[in-house]
Amino acid sequence: MAFDACMMRAVLSEFSGSFPEGKIEKILQPVSDEIALVLHHGKSGGRLVFNVGPNAPRLQLSDVAKENPKAAPMFCMFLRKRLSGAKITGVRQPGFDRIAEFSVSGYDDMGFPTEMLIVCEIMGKYANFILLDGERKIISALKIIDFAASTVRQVLPGMKYQPPVMPEGKIPPTEMTEEELRRRLSDAQAGRSVEKFITTVYSGVATQIAHELTFRATGNIDTPLEEANREKLIRVLLEWQSLLCREDYAPTVAIDRNGKPCDYSYMDITYLSDSCEYRRFDSFRELFDMYYAERDRLEKIHQRAKDIKTLLSNTKARTERKLTIQREALLESAKGEEYKKLGDLITANIYKLKRGDEVLFATDYYSDGCPEIRISLDSRLSGAANAQRMYKLYAKCKKASEVLVDQIALWESELKYLDSVSAFLESAECEQDIIDIRDELYKAGYGSRMKGYRPTKSSSSKPHKFVTSGGFTLLVGKNNTQNDYLTFKMAEKGDLWFHVKDLPGSHVIMITDGAEPSERDYTEAAEIAAGYSKATADLVAVDYTRVKNVKKPTGSKPGFVIYKTNFTAYVRPRKEIDGK
Repeated sequence: MAFDACMMRAVLSEFSGSFPEGKIEKILQPVSDEIALVLHHGKSGGRLVFNVGPNAPRLQLSDVAKENPKAAPMFCMFLRKRLSGAKITGVRQPGFDRIAEFSVSGYDDMGFPTEMLIVCEIMGKYANFILLDGERKIISALKIIDFAASTVRQVLPGMKYQPPVMPEGKIPPTEMTEEELRRRLSDAQAGRSVEKFITTVYSGVATQIAHELTFRATGNIDTPLEEANREKLIRVLLEWQSLLCREDYAPTVAIDRNGKPCDYSYMDITYLSDSCEYRRFDSFRELFDMYYAERDRLEKIHQRAKDIKTLLSNTKARTERKLTIQREALLESAKGEEYKKLGDLITANIYKLKRGDEVLFATDYYSDGCPEIRISLDSRLSGAANAQRMYKLYAKCKKASEVLVDQIALWESELKYLDSVSAFLESAECEQDIIDIRDELYKAGYGSRMKGYRPTKSSSSKPHKFVTSGGFTLLVGKNNTQNDYLTFKMAEKGDLWFHVKDLPGSHVIMITDGAEPSERDYTEAAEIAAGYSKATADLVAVDYTRVKNVKKPTGSKPGFVIYKTNFTAYVRPRKEIDGK
């Protein structure tokens, strides 16, 4: 979700509770658009992080220490000169906007006490970190905005600080009365949605929260206002306002089916429950540390895997083009039977033909009604030679058909393999997973397309490991090479093998040691196999059998197997076992 004014209120409430007064011990700038103040108060400490970048603007407390550049940037050096040893004595949120003002007591260059303000504006790409003096004049800012950058509002040293203009007519949710809410509802324009009404009437509310409130009141997120139950809507909105006034927050992160955090909020979010699970945190500090650490990790993995994605995309497009051409050729080769029929008809009427004839009218005994058809001939050839020409075309089509069927099967297998690699790439959790996939592609014959790549000697990543309710160990492959290793090297013949049906995914091995798992153990293993696959449906088919029934054809791609005497379970996918 966007870091809205309500989230700002929640974060500042947590900060005030943790640091009623905080001494600034260190000032860091790990990246160009992020400032971190290391604070100390009594026995507690932490980092106050101001991120004013376009991708993840936010204000938060953090326990995460990031790597810093060897030479501090100029703005960081300036802040160290002005703020080192100073105390944050208070914080406020002016105008219920995405702005925080921190009062700071420090000393000037001459050693005299001085008052300053740190202003943090969290406004998407316009976010900024600004230092003001006691008279609210700008001392400096992380992003200097001159007249060339904006004719509406400038942020320049020496200028009087002017906060962004608030939209007129909107009321903070902490100040909206029930009478005013009812009046706004009665005056609302016809045809407007509930979500649009909320974002128009209230200030500082993200669209995600408007969706949630609409869903709680109407059961949908795009309900027209005239179709909503007014009393229920008013009750939902008043409860939300009360939550903000009481500061009864519920730090929550939404996690998608791939186990990746996709959203966060200061309250419970229910409208995404069909596609996401939710995890509660004790504080916003823990929430943001988890959310952005995981996001940064996934972004780093994405960058590392960029060349592989390009290779897979190009190879897949090239393979699909080849398949299209071969399938068209296969349709063309189906004309072979027609050539054979024409050869037979020419042979049957050969007594009528002489060299120089260009056409033969013959009765088609192969078709219903035995119609007369016209057969074009090569006038340079005799009747027998024309018949032989048709038989040769028939033989050519027949041979082409056999070859094309094999080639199409080969390229279809290639596409399935590329899809499986893509699936594992999407679920990669660390850099070693990327290294293993790159090494697999190299060994599978894609080395010539991987610029300058040389196989590594580093140890491969370990498979995922889970324990079922009955105590049976589950091993889950992270790539096709690991799938083969688990199934054909590590597993015993009596162990159980699970794999999503007809889709790319991990091989899941249940180590049984000769024991018979319970029905619940089978279900949990199948759910894990569905979770670690490309399946997206709510109910997924998973095949399972004994390892002894799984075979690998000679010369097949990594991860490709055939199996028999299997059973199929229909389960809901998941990526962990409760309590394990």
